[in-house]
Amino acid sequence: MGEPFYITTAISYPNGPPHIGHAYEAIAADVIARFQRAQGRDVRFQTGTDEHGLKMAQAARTEGVEPRAFADKMSQLFQEMCDALNVSYDRFIRTSQPDHYRASQAIWEAMEERGDLYLDRYEGWYSVRDEAYYEPDELTSAEDGSKLSPQGTPVEWTVEESWFFRLSKYQQPLLDHYAAHPEFIQPESRRNEVVRFVEGGLKDLSISRTSFDWGVPVPGSDNHVMYVWLDALTNYITGLGYPDETDLWRRFWPADVHLIGKDVVRFHAVYWPAFLMSAGIELPKMVYGHGFLLSRGEKMSKSVGNVVDPLALANSFGVDSLRYFLMREVSFGQDGSYSAEAIVNRINAELANSFGNLAQRTLSMIFKNLDGVLPATGETAEDNELLAKVASACEELKIRFAEYAFSQGLEAWMTAVFACNAYVDAHAPWTLRKTDPDRMAVVLGTLVAAVRQLTEAIAPVVPDSAAKLLGVIDNGQGGRPITQPQPLFPRLELSVDEEAA
Repeated sequence: MGEPFYITTAISYPNGPPHIGHAYEAIAADVIARFQRAQGRDVRFQTGTDEHGLKMAQAARTEGVEPRAFADKMSQLFQEMCDALNVSYDRFIRTSQPDHYRASQAIWEAMEERGDLYLDRYEGWYSVRDEAYYEPDELTSAEDGSKLSPQGTPVEWTVEESWFFRLSKYQQPLLDHYAAHPEFIQPESRRNEVVRFVEGGLKDLSISRTSFDWGVPVPGSDNHVMYVWLDALTNYITGLGYPDETDLWRRFWPADVHLIGKDVVRFHAVYWPAFLMSAGIELPKMVYGHGFLLSRGEKMSKSVGNVVDPLALANSFGVDSLRYFLMREVSFGQDGSYSAEAIVNRINAELANSFGNLAQRTLSMIFKNLDGVLPATGETAEDNELLAKVASACEELKIRFAEYAFSQGLEAWMTAVFACNAYVDAHAPWTLRKTDPDRMAVVLGTLVAAVRQLTEAIAPVVPDSAAKLLGVIDNGQGGRPITQPQPLFPRLELSVDEEAA
């Protein structure tokens, strides 16, 4: 069994159906999980839904159903999205599940035992949409004079009895941890933001509500439910069996990486490690805050009408094509933009015309001219030079993927694809078929070896297509003839609606 590797996504808030941003994070986490499995790691991958809080209660009321029924319905949409996008999670966790209630109450009791919780009265600005409290100096004013959070969401003045967590006590321990573990918050720009925020001073945090009851009950305070973020963050340890000393817990905690959006870095890099310190639990190794996925350069918004269903994109362009585009187009960690035209152009140029065409014409020539029997690789300087280029590019991809630099890794991979196509054009196996059939076989054998290595390297990004291609090649081992190859990445076309968008 390989070295353990535990990766999580931020669990999605299902007060509406999933959008492309949810898909982006799930696909990126899946690429990491599949890549680490390919390196021999024993991977545990968790995603899921965060189902409590006032927003969910209000959304359920709008639909005229109970919050649990609404959560059941909406959570199913997120799990179906993950399944449709070939996200290879080990557990899809829901915060409404009984083991999560137990874990959340256990961490609460551990924090209370440390003396870090106290009952008081909360007065301040609260954003229902963010499920977060904000200080007055963090707010801005809308045109109508109303107050807005740093995220641009409405805030309202809230007064109620609340349990508080002594967050202020952990200001220096957090700063000490950031200094001792500079890799804890990535990329570096996010780390700098968090350090500045904590250096500015931490106030104690309200961690319970009495104005609604859709949440995890506070132990010993039946009229209080936990602040949704305390409950939500605990999912990462719920999924390993906390508070019990399970085999999963001993093997996989601390997590190797919490993969999250940049808008929730504060919760994961300030509140979560402080809760864990208080509860006496080891901190995760890394919090990685990726950027936003923008629609034609604009942030997606229901009011603007540019929210895109990821399954509609997958149906239009193919699951593997969508996965490849998202990992290739956007420099991970930064904001990126997408459009139907960008997807079509990228996939046609790189997967259809370059890699897909390389694999298709290589295997088709073997099927037609060599009775489907895979030939041996060549040993000339040119043959060896090509295979060395491919090996080097695939090694570069591994290095970049280990750093979560997916776009750069795929760029290196593409240089090897281009080298293979240049080798095809230079040696023209269709001409060698008439003039030197033995050399043709060697050229095709060299190309098959290159294609196989390229396919294995990109398998975490395009798992279905890679499995099909490797299946054809592997079935041809031992002198067995390969079956007639089918195009893996047909050229994409924009629909009339997409051209007009």
